[in-house]
Amino acid sequence: MLVNFKAALAVRQIKQIDLALKLKIDPTFLSQVINQRRGADPSLRARLATALQADEAWLFKTVSNIPRRTTCLEPAPVGMSRAARRG
Repeated sequence: MLVNFKAALAVRQIKQIDLALKLKIDPTFLSQVINQRRGADPSLRARLATALQADEAWLFKTVSNIPRRTTCLEPAPVGMSRAARRG
C-alpha cells in the first residue's frame, strides 16, 4: 500500500472516490494503484501528485520495512543505567 498516498488523502480530506472522479479515472483502478496491484503511467502519476499538491516521488514511495512499535514494557538496552531507563 502507498502509505504516503493515503496520508496525503487524509491530510487534504479528500476521499479516494472523489479524487478518481475529479481526474476522470475509474475509482477501482485508483484503488488498485494505491494498493499496488496496478501501476500508474507517468502522466497519471503527475496528475495525481498535482491534484494532491504533493511531491510525486514522495507520494509513490513504498515502504518495504515498517519498524515495529516499541512499548515502555520492553527491556532497556543492555548497558543502560537504571536512572536512564526511567527517563
